[in-house]
Amino acid sequence: MLDVAVARARILEKLSHCGPETVSLASACGRVLAQPLTARLSNPPVSVSSMDGYAARTEDAKQGATLTVIGEAPAGHPTPLTHKAGQCIRLFTGSQIPAGADTVLIQENIERTGTQATLQAAGRKGQFIRTQGQDFTAGQPLLPAGKALSARDIGLAAAAGHVWLPVARKPRIGVLATGDELILPGDPAKPDSIVNSGALMVTAYLNSIGAEATMLPIARDNMASLSGAIAHAAHLDLLITIGGASVGTYDLVRDALKPHGLALDFWKIAMRPGKPLMSGHLGTTPMIGLPGNPVAAMVCSLVFVAPAVQTLMGLPVPTELCTEPAILGADVKENDKRQDFLRCTLSPQPNGQPPLATPFASQDSAQLNILAQSDALLLRAPFAPAQNAGAPCQIIRLP
Repeated sequence: MLDVAVARARILEKLSHCGPETVSLASACGRVLAQPLTARLSNPPVSVSSMDGYAARTEDAKQGATLTVIGEAPAGHPTPLTHKAGQCIRLFTGSQIPAGADTVLIQENIERTGTQATLQAAGRKGQFIRTQGQDFTAGQPLLPAGKALSARDIGLAAAAGHVWLPVARKPRIGVLATGDELILPGDPAKPDSIVNSGALMVTAYLNSIGAEATMLPIARDNMASLSGAIAHAAHLDLLITIGGASVGTYDLVRDALKPHGLALDFWKIAMRPGKPLMSGHLGTTPMIGLPGNPVAAMVCSLVFVAPAVQTLMGLPVPTELCTEPAILGADVKENDKRQDFLRCTLSPQPNGQPPLATPFASQDSAQLNILAQSDALLLRAPFAPAQNAGAPCQIIRLP
């Protein structure tokens, strides 16, 4: 059985970037920027007022002085007027600073009668003025390639004059569940029927992390059905199969895929849950075969498929699993040769201490209710000794 870290590395080393595509600014949130973003415009494009008030010359802006109001310049309507000695112009937030002015006197400090404005406080040069390019200037680098775009980034790109953005294409992933016992929600059920929850869960998870995942029709436990399902894989960037990769009589995925060009890399790893994990290529299409039990399928998706999606989108993937410290909330037994990923709950601790991670007593890989109640996966290394509650541990938070 292959070590988890080795299996993860071998899956990722065979994947390549899906390439870029161009999308509208309104559709780019959450996408991965494919090229560095530079500003096409300066922000602000001209010097503008940051307050409602009056533009004036600093030498005229003395406390007690009375200036003549010669006009106004609402935002979006700059004035052609130029300041002369003893004059001011009415401005509003966002108004362009008129020629000759170098200060803004806020309206709260002005006593106005007709066209006369008396200053209750002196003005300073540059006060309440947002200078041209104060935020950024045209040609300035703003965002690096490989950044997942947030709503704030979309605002920045819009202000910088962008309408379209080059982003990493979403990986097209097909999720193919296998098994005669599987049905879709709402289908007529036999006594031993099982709803295809694993494929629905994995597909939803992959879409939530940026993939374009589609649940393919269920393949039945016969060579004809499995072979027919492979036709859906031709256009994919990654094929995910669920079930049929173990050693039972009806675990036919490997045999069904071989005539279609399956190049198998490995199919067993030293982890629990998730031992019967398969990896290889179907022709030119990378494929990962997940275990049939839904909890194992989800855990393996977190450990192996999520970093594969990141790699396909051109995102950096750390070599090690992203874990964080916690404190054991219950005793755990010594471990065998497989790395354990135990479902657990987290409880906050006082004084900034790591959370308390309490594993469930039952860790059966078919128990979705326990998975839904869990906050994290508690990691235990192969051959780890027994540990008592209160000992330090490592966790992976569940999405």
